[in-house]
Amino acid sequence: MFYWFLKWVALGPFLRVIFRPQVAGAEHVPTDGPAILASNHLSYADWLFMPLTLPRRVTFVAKAEYFTSPGIKGWFQKQFFSGAGQVPIDRGGASAAEGALTAAKRILGEGGLFGIYPEGTRSHDGRLYRGKTGVARLALETGVPVIPVAVVGTDVVAPPGKTFGTFTRPVVRFGKPLDFSRYEGMSNDRYILRSVTDEIMYEIMRLSGQEYVDTYAAQAKAESRKAERAEQSGDAAADRPGEEKKAS
Repeated sequence: MFYWFLKWVALGPFLRVIFRPQVAGAEHVPTDGPAILASNHLSYADWLFMPLTLPRRVTFVAKAEYFTSPGIKGWFQKQFFSGAGQVPIDRGGASAAEGALTAAKRILGEGGLFGIYPEGTRSHDGRLYRGKTGVARLALETGVPVIPVAVVGTDVVAPPGKTFGTFTRPVVRFGKPLDFSRYEGMSNDRYILRSVTDEIMYEIMRLSGQEYVDTYAAQAKAESRKAERAEQSGDAAADRPGEEKKAS
């Protein structure tokens, strides 16, 4: 109930009036039944604008910490994320990835729409990064179609590291459903999983117009931070006056 209150009363109307998000290809999303919405990830605002363009509920997984923090703040945080269509990752499995897969299967089994970011984390520079194969495994194990999604402009509205940037009209594009039934029973073949994932990422790239980088986003982000620290360290060293040589 709180999800619909946020979408149609408390938050959705505000976002629609202020930002006037544009949508294309919404007809590709089924009016009922399960589907996986695989999207690029430019900003924390992505999970606000993409579901806003659809009449159906879209559910994502989120870190369990959002649901287990103590105190009044933790309670409000839990209510907000639960109401906004997010469910905690079940960490009782072998890993967070397994927990996310379990939660996704439950949502799809109930006939819902499950939203996923194959890159695994937000892009730090606006480029599209290599997808993780969890989305492929989910598609093959459930037999559910994958709908590629591109969200454009959210990194302008809410850039990485900032609460708000500048005004623009975000665009959400939905591609045609991708059917991978030809790979039924092959969800344990890592080459098939990579092929399916790459096909999904290609469609996302085509819809978003982003430059594609065949590296995982988390790795690229870590390397970027390391390079920044090295540059800052070098600048600091250059600013320090040199030691005077001792007189011989």
